Amino acid sequence: MFPNYFDHLDKFNEFDIFEKIKELEELFMKGSRVDGVSDGFDHQNIISKLPKLRALIKKDVKAAFVGDPAAKNYTEIIRCYPGFLAIMIHRFTHELYKSGLPTYARELQEHVHSLTGIDVHPGASIGEHFFIDHGTGVVIGETAEIGDWARIYQGVTLGSLKFIKEADGGLQKSYKRHPTIGSNVVIGAGAKILGPVVIGNRVNIGANSWIDFNIEEDSTVIIASHPEIKMIRKSNS
Repeated sequence: MFPNYFDHLDKFNEFDIFEKIKELEELFMKGSRVDGVSDGFDHQNIISKLPKLRALIKKDVKAAFVGDPAAKNYTEIIRCYPGFLAIMIHRFTHELYKSGLPTYARELQEHVHSLTGIDVHPGASIGEHFFIDHGTGVVIGETAEIGDWARIYQGVTLGSLKFIKEADGGLQKSYKRHPTIGSNVVIGAGAKILGPVVIGNRVNIGANSWIDFNIEEDSTVIIASHPEIKMIRKSNS
């Protein structure tokens, strides 16, 4: 996606780019076999979406720069930010997931999970200009939906609250069980938003909040009272 940010001493020409894309396509064809696709699967359709995905990912870089006062430049974000790495890979795996390659998509995303501590399911639908700051411990479930210009911090969970059981006792699949997050939403560190609830546009959710109900737009949600803190000094004896 950003070869000039990593191999900045080398100049890429059209032939180099063609060879890299060819190599990527071969890797993609091998990886997709885990989902049992036939030789007739349209791998080129996925490859053709790379320019569109790169344009989308560039917006995520901008969101990180705008949303983090510690960000000094785009290079730092692209090379160093775990939240950016997680969402960059998600942009690609989400296309794989929609194209009928859920296992391959999950495999790639879980590799990034192991590197960053950020667990984003490939099925999650995420809008433009998305930023995960710090990121460790973030969980975003399969049926979660996130609007544009959303920002979340470490330890946030967009998860399920309860599961529907089938008659045989197994858990039902393929139904909406994760939150829908509007645009221009900020979710503080450690917040848990559970179940198919709807969080409106321009909502701020404070750190460590537990949300299992809908939140109207233009609202701020915080923990009303601070837990009591006691300090006990040790004796000198």
